[in-house]
Amino acid sequence: MKHAPTLLCSLVIASLSPPSASAADSPPAASHHAAKDQRLARLDATSSRRPASAQTEPACLSMLADDPAGAADYAEDWSRQGGADRAARCAALAEVALGDPESGARTLDGLSQTTSLPAQRRAMLADEAAKAWLLASEPVPALASAGLALALDPAPEIAIEHGRAALAAHRPALTIADLSPVLAASPDRADALIVRAAALRETGALDAARADIDRACRLQPDEPAALLERGILRERAGDLDGARTDWSRVLAVAPDTHEADLAQQDLALLEAGPEAR
Repeated sequence: MKHAPTLLCSLVIASLSPPSASAADSPPAASHHAAKDQRLARLDATSSRRPASAQTEPACLSMLADDPAGAADYAEDWSRQGGADRAARCAALAEVALGDPESGARTLDGLSQTTSLPAQRRAMLADEAAKAWLLASEPVPALASAGLALALDPAPEIAIEHGRAALAAHRPALTIADLSPVLAASPDRADALIVRAAALRETGALDAARADIDRACRLQPDEPAALLERGILRERAGDLDGARTDWSRVLAVAPDTHEADLAQQDLALLEAGPEAR
């Protein structure tokens, strides 16, 4: 039971998509094939000199969660119209959503190296590459991508992602160094508390880890990653009933997620006895 909180693909896509798109930018509510046919028809009906602005990044990104294949088609069409790095970004994120995070991460990494882009956009691309590398279970390139993002933009969200990558790369002290300043400024950031708790656990600082995770659970009582981590810490402390309660709650509030898979594994090990753990 040594795993750290994981980054779910659905959460990644939600974090990458814009909060909303205007009616002009939103894709039609149709099936993937119908939507593709409509897009191709519109392309055929216009001049090949149509400006790239006729297709937009929010429109493409808004499709990722519900229709990633449609987003890939949209990005391909848009690229032919001169969509450049914005179309390439959406295509890469569609690859991540379609189950090929390594390919998407490579594209995003390449885009983040484009020095002609503004620093904040390069940081965003590098941060997205780090997320994709973590989904691909590649912590070393994830940490490199997150390091570039942090160098370009030391925003708290990017520092937290760097901390996640460091933890996955078995560098928990670096995670703690990343997240302690974030939490000093914003002590109620549950996402940072959860990741730091896992890092503190890895270093053996179980009391400090428990303080972080208890605070995270007070802030977000049904957050699956927090419950999963608290269960691990409770099991480490010999509170098997408490661990069972937390992991069972993960199954109740977040079925069909990676956290639920890990909770189910932990429950099975718990029932198998100390020899299995």
